[in-house]
Amino acid sequence: MPVNDTTLTYYATFVPGLQDCIAKVVKERLPNAVIQKLLDGAIIFETECTYDRLNFFCFNNIFLVSGIMTAPPEAAQGILIAHMKKVIAADKNYPVISLNNKKIRSFRIICSMENKLVPVNEKTKQETERFIASQSGMTVNRSLPDTEFWFLYRSEGFSVFMKRLTKHGSFDKTLHPGELPPPLAWMLCKLSNPKNTDTVIDPFCGYGSIPAERLKHFPITKFYALDKNGTALEQTRKKITGTPAKFCHIEKADINSAVSICGEAAADAIITDPPWGMYEETDVPLQEFYDNMMKIFARLLKPNGTVILLTAKKEELLCAAERVNTFVLNRTIPILLSGKKAAIFVFSL
Repeated sequence: MPVNDTTLTYYATFVPGLQDCIAKVVKERLPNAVIQKLLDGAIIFETECTYDRLNFFCFNNIFLVSGIMTAPPEAAQGILIAHMKKVIAADKNYPVISLNNKKIRSFRIICSMENKLVPVNEKTKQETERFIASQSGMTVNRSLPDTEFWFLYRSEGFSVFMKRLTKHGSFDKTLHPGELPPPLAWMLCKLSNPKNTDTVIDPFCGYGSIPAERLKHFPITKFYALDKNGTALEQTRKKITGTPAKFCHIEKADINSAVSICGEAAADAIITDPPWGMYEETDVPLQEFYDNMMKIFARLLKPNGTVILLTAKKEELLCAAERVNTFVLNRTIPILLSGKKAAIFVFSL
């Protein structure tokens, strides 16, 4: 239940596996926020902070919640229709429906069961559309609406009626193969405990998600963005312009050139997403590649420096780190990225 009349309830999605990290970020940003539910890939929290002041960069999408309806898994069949009928039957004004930016003129209804879009009874859907239209003054547009109202059921045993606040679509459809979603890149940067005195290196920057997020949202002294893919680097240069570009050195180079470019013991942190052998083949077997990579990382880092690394190749990475014998594994965070099991590894030197 809302804490008071000014409390807003948000449903936000993120990369599955990051629950603990997300909860920490929410409490840091909004100390008075109440976390209702912390789920795999989603969080529901209450706060008096309005959407325009949230300033979260770790979420894929954010929704404003109007109501939650409990339904155990054995009663899940038909829950979305039941929730629609409950909303209509309440015969009350829903601020989530009626309060909209003047630019928001059209909507559609989305129904989701356990993270899969599903069709529902057309008659009930049309009745719900008419109800929302009458309260909002908006028109129905099932193809290209300005906003969406969701009825979403989760396997934890509840359905949520909510309005989508963010506009971007699925990252899987908008990113290049192997390109990191910006919210995940932001979280990798956050895990490095960023400081304004930091020099950071991403030797496999690809399309620039990590340097773009670090330079845009965190203080820094210098960022080295390196990659041997010239086409990807052009995208990186397009992302990093204006003032952030003054702090960033972008160069086409492979991992073996990193020390000569950046210098010995130059980096406070290495934040990177190296090849997994999936989207891009390595010139040598992956284990050999990781062995060489970790040796170079040890040369690049300052004493007590940090490595934040994302990969699906846990065995190869840990074997390489063990062979170098100077790294301490502080944390492993298993995640699910585009349907693939991967993990974030946090090392210190």
